[in-house]
Amino acid sequence: MTNPKEILPGLIFYSYLSAQRKEKVCFWNHHTLVLQVSGQFTLETAGQSISMTGGELLLIGKNQLGTLTKTPLPGGNYETIVISLQEELLRKIVLEEKLTADHKYIGPPNILIPSNEFLKGYFQSIVPYARSSGATMTNEMGILKVKEGIKLLLLALPALRNFLFDFSEPYKIDLEKFMLSNFHFNVPIEKFAQLTGRSLAGFKRDFLKTFGAPPRHWLQDKRLTEAKHLIESKHQKPSAIYLDLGFESLSHFSHAFKKKFGMAPTAVNS
Repeated sequence: MTNPKEILPGLIFYSYLSAQRKEKVCFWNHHTLVLQVSGQFTLETAGQSISMTGGELLLIGKNQLGTLTKTPLPGGNYETIVISLQEELLRKIVLEEKLTADHKYIGPPNILIPSNEFLKGYFQSIVPYARSSGATMTNEMGILKVKEGIKLLLLALPALRNFLFDFSEPYKIDLEKFMLSNFHFNVPIEKFAQLTGRSLAGFKRDFLKTFGAPPRHWLQDKRLTEAKHLIESKHQKPSAIYLDLGFESLSHFSHAFKKKFGMAPTAVNS
């Protein structure tokens, strides 16, 4: 079975694992609803760390970077159902249901949703499509399911309308604060520009003004400096930190580290 399996292309996904997996970097273009069927799901972003187990629900806000750790529980497996709340569909719901946001949402970007009988029943109606290779969900049925999920979310937490139906473009945010919190994520410069509400040219211009160096140069230098701190002061092993600091491979990390500091990372505390 492919993992994750698409129940409805681009909208509803099912993930099944029998061993732990940590995703390097995830980027959510759309609000995303996650039902943890079994096992443990851990989301880490610059500002939040959230874990949940079977039966819990999480709403992940759009335009975020983060890492995911997927862990089967002892003697069991890991299963999630993921629904992408694409903006085009949310806009249609606003028009059909005459819904609107009351004001700008200012709460946390990721929200654990209190479970209730309606939401439990809703997800149980999707599980058979996830687990059966023979069951297929038509596009029409899948879109109805996504709409139903959104309505049940609003029934559980009416204030989520301000979270879900804010279609404003990202505004220019504090570049220094954002980069100091997210430098370790290995994503293209274009993605950093988008997340800070800037064009690529505007991002590079503001970056040089803020940090006195081009983005790629500053990112590598910052990641290597953080690596030296973790190895020297926290006694962490290079093999345990290079991925979390945005390096593609241990050899690439070791080469860059030696070039900057004149020694291999393994020689720091020796």
